[in-house]
Amino acid sequence: MAPNNASDQFVTLGLDHEVFAVPVELVREILDMRQPFRIPDAPPHLAGLIDVRGQAVPVIDLRLKLGLAPCAASADTRILVLAVPVGDRCLSLGLIADRVFEVTALDAGSVAPPPDIGSSWQSDYIAGIGRRGDSFVVIFDLSRLLSNEDVTLLHAVRGGAAQRALAEA
Repeated sequence: MAPNNASDQFVTLGLDHEVFAVPVELVREILDMRQPFRIPDAPPHLAGLIDVRGQAVPVIDLRLKLGLAPCAASADTRILVLAVPVGDRCLSLGLIADRVFEVTALDAGSVAPPPDIGSSWQSDYIAGIGRRGDSFVVIFDLSRLLSNEDVTLLHAVRGGAAQRALAEA
């Protein structure tokens, strides 16, 4: 989702030493880290399921999804619960981040497209590059961050078998 207002609001989050952002209107809540219920045979970036008010919510480890080294959870680790529009549906999912900073406004006029580095680079999940003080902020296009395989898997995980498994855990 590309910024479209004069000053859009974003939740900023940290992974490693980098700062990323998601549109605030997609964030349902921010939770302290809790151990997800691991799903057998799931890809490594699918951390598992958590219960959010009686609903099984699949959780993605952003570090692993983006190809970063895994990291043990700390007191600052958070799960952002999001409602992500994907096609004609709205997908509820959690994203594990090393930390969450703040809700901040990023000026639409100062948000640039991803840089062209002259070679093949997987950047379609980047809606834009903004600034937070003297550093850059990568704004996620969440619907593109999830591959078609991710979307199919997340819908399957939310199915009846996953709901029952979470209730039994």
